[in-house]
Order: sequence, then structure tokens, then C-alpha cells
Amino acid sequence: MMFNVNHLRCEYRINPIGLDVESPRLSWQLQSDRRNCIQSAYRIQLSLTEEFDETVWDSGVQNTDQSIHVELNHFQPLPRTRYYYRIRALDDAGNDTGWSEIAYFEMGRMDRHNKWEAEWITACHKEDENTSCPRMRKTFEVRQPVASARIYVTALGLYELHLNNTRVGEDFFTPGWTSYRKRLQYQTYDVTPLLQDGQNILGSYLADGWYRGYLGWNKEREVFGSTSALLLELHMKYADGSEECIISNGDWSATSSAIRMSDIYMGEIYDARMESDWSDSSQASWSPVKVLEYSKDMIVAQENVPVTKVEQLQPIALLTTPQGECVIDMGQNMVGWVRFSIQGEAGQMVELHHAEILDHEGNFYTDNLRDAKQCIRYTLKGGGVETFEPHFTFQGFRYVKLIGFPEQLLLEQFTGIVLHSNMERTGHFSCSSPLVNQLHHNILWGQKGNFLDVPTDCPQRDERLGWTGDAQMFVRTSSYLMNTAPFFTKWLRDLKADQGEDGASLFSFLI
Repeated sequence: MMFNVNHLRCEYRINPIGLDVESPRLSWQLQSDRRNCIQSAYRIQLSLTEEFDETVWDSGVQNTDQSIHVELNHFQPLPRTRYYYRIRALDDAGNDTGWSEIAYFEMGRMDRHNKWEAEWITACHKEDENTSCPRMRKTFEVRQPVASARIYVTALGLYELHLNNTRVGEDFFTPGWTSYRKRLQYQTYDVTPLLQDGQNILGSYLADGWYRGYLGWNKEREVFGSTSALLLELHMKYADGSEECIISNGDWSATSSAIRMSDIYMGEIYDARMESDWSDSSQASWSPVKVLEYSKDMIVAQENVPVTKVEQLQPIALLTTPQGECVIDMGQNMVGWVRFSIQGEAGQMVELHHAEILDHEGNFYTDNLRDAKQCIRYTLKGGGVETFEPHFTFQGFRYVKLIGFPEQLLLEQFTGIVLHSNMERTGHFSCSSPLVNQLHHNILWGQKGNFLDVPTDCPQRDERLGWTGDAQMFVRTSSYLMNTAPFFTKWLRDLKADQGEDGASLFSFLI
């Protein structure tokens, strides 16, 4: 007969790294070809190795049908340590699954045991570059084989990491939107494969994000803070057992970047003529960073699943509106951005404007956006085909108006990149009615468009805020369609952090 344990999860996730909980909880599912099969017992083992020759914890046989949120009683995990686990189960007829496939979880810094050695660092903006996205970097040497390497990083604002000219991770809009004064998430990245013998260059962009960019419909900026900053530790464990830590401090240097502006509502301005390799030492503009005195007491490990590129859409039509404007139709109201390719002369500028609908005459309509520009402006560097996609902004749209592009365009030059919190799909629905199926399709895309780190009310105009009423109305449907547990766990903790004595959130319109 067929009887096994599968779908192993730790804290709702597959092989998570960077956990910071007192006792990680495990869950699993049983698969059997026998009807009415019920678990009667389980056994869990933890090991420091995949071969399970260093077992550190064994539950023994536990006579219970529990298979969800099973706590590892009396197990005390160590910081920055990976644990492999396997599970076997018995059913009510005495059948044994044998050991499951091996999964793992890895603990984060566990800040209550280890204080941050790193310092907050920020770039010194010139007065005319207050909205640009600076770059910061650190050069270091690796002189012996590296067994493992982890980066623990957060920011006041948003960051994008690069190591040896390779983007670190697949997460976007990190560290996410939280109650910044009381809770600030850090992320953990396994960068072992990105390190190289000899010289290495670690770098990061910084952007305003929700922290200090435009927020709300009153053209407010710097709602949570006035200075963006980076906090980072790179822990390297060498093959001989020794360790080294590279930290953010005054030894880093900073310069301006090709990202001249990037704002969640307004879009992004990018000048490709200013691009340069992270290892480029010819720029005289690299200057020392500034160490920022700022608390680290509110930092917590990431709780939500990250925002990622979830899928891609190809446009279905290239339109010329009655007003003579060139517009591409994505065929679906989506949230994310457009990746495009273009060839032209250095200094040539193109723009992409985003909208959800056309008006009753078929013209491009943006009045509902209010003050949110949703505009991408790109200046070419010349010399060949250039491909671009934004960094720290997202748009809600179906239609994209193109300005400055050549007359001869191909739809293949444009791709819609759908972004949202990467929640596991858990529920599906279909029926014999095309109309009802379309309604369900719209509901699903409503969730894709409004679950970007927090549950928002809309993804396009100068709002995009986490109103509690919208989330309350939709929480049951969203939780049927996707695994929303990490998503709502993080958001509700932020909501609680900002509640006053009367129960109202001090920033309820923001988070």
C-alpha cells in the first residue's frame, strides 16, 4: 500500500532560513491509498547534518493524531544554526510511513542572544539629490575556502543588495512596511555561492520606500523618518571552522547611482548613462558614508513571505487612441511593472505611463490616480539593445502609454512583471458558468494586486494603504485562496504595535 509523510513545513514555510522563534513548529500531511486513514503516532528527529549522524533531538514515538503546529518540546535552537528534520508516522492500522524526505529550518540572529555589531550607515545626499537612490559598497578579501555565508540585513527605507555584481536574493521592497518605530524586519540570505577567492565587493542601493517617500493623498513625505540607512552583517564560516564577520560601518563608501528617483507612487527616473560596475574604482565621487545613531532594539526577523516576481504577462494589443497616443494593452489589470527593451542614441529619453482604464472615447485615463504619477522615465546610454525594469516602485495598471519610443514597435519588447507577496496557492474554484468563473478570476487578481507586503485598498492611486476594514472583509476569501498566515501574522503584529489604550491604531490609515 501507499502511505507516506509529505508537504513538510516549518512555521508555514518550506525550508525557511532566518527564523527567530523560541520553538519552531512543524506541520505535515499524510498521503495514503487507504480510505479513512488516520495518524495514530509520529516521531520527529533533528540533526545537524543531512546524513543524520549528529542527531540533536528526538521526539520519540508520540501517540497522537496531531500533525499541524507540532512544537519541539524542550528543544532550544542555537542562533545561526541549520537543523535538518525528518518525520515518520503510524496510522490507525499500524502501518508505518518510514522516514520522510529530509527538510530543514535555519535560525536567524536571535537578537535576544546576540546584539548587532553592525552600525547604521547612510549616504550624504547633496541638496539636489535628496530623492535619488545612493549606492554604498564595501570591499573585502576571502583567503580560504568558505563553508557557509549568511547576510543579515535591514534598512530604514528600502534596499537592494549586490555581491560581486550579482543581485542578492529574489525579494523586492525589503525590509517591508512595518510599524517602523517599534518593529523593523531583517532578512537572511545564503550567499555562499556568490563569494569568490580574493577580492569581493558587497554593495547596496538605498531608496525611500514607505519609510520616507510619499505616503497618503496629502503629498506627505518622511512620515516615519527623514534619513534612509543600511544595517548589515555578513557572517562567513570557513572550512577550518573559523569565522569572520563583515559589517556595515564607517569603512564603507557611497556614491550616486543611475536611479535618479524611485518612489512607490511616483515611479522611477533612471539614467543609464550613469551606470557603472560595482568594482569601478575610477569614480572620484565615491566618498565615506556617515554612521547614523539609531536604535536597533526594534529589529525582528522577517515574519511575512517576501514580495517576488510571481508571474509574467505578455501584452495583447498595441493601440493608437483617438488622441493619437501609443498605448499597449496588457489584457489584465495587474500590479507590478513593465520590463522593456529598446535601442537608440545616448541621451534619448522614453516614458511609460500606467493606467487601469481607457475613457468612454478610448483615450488614456489617469484622473483616478490623483497625484500618483505612475511614470517610468528612462534615458538611454546608447550602443545596443538596452533592457530595463524598475527597482523600488510598482504600478497598478492594464494600459501603458508610451512616449519617445520608435514608431516601429513589437509587443515582444514589453513584458508585464506581476509582483505580490509570494503566498502559496491553497484554494481553487471553477464551475460550468463562464460568468461565475470570471468573477472568481477577478477576485483572485484582486488579491494578487492588493497583497503586497500589507493588505492594501488599491494598488494605483496615491493611497495604497492598509485599511483594516478592507482586510477584514476579504480575510476569509483570501485565506481560502492562498496561505495567508505569515502575511497576516506580520501585519497584525504591526497593527497591535500601533494601538493606543482605546484600541485604535495610531497609524491605522497607514498600516
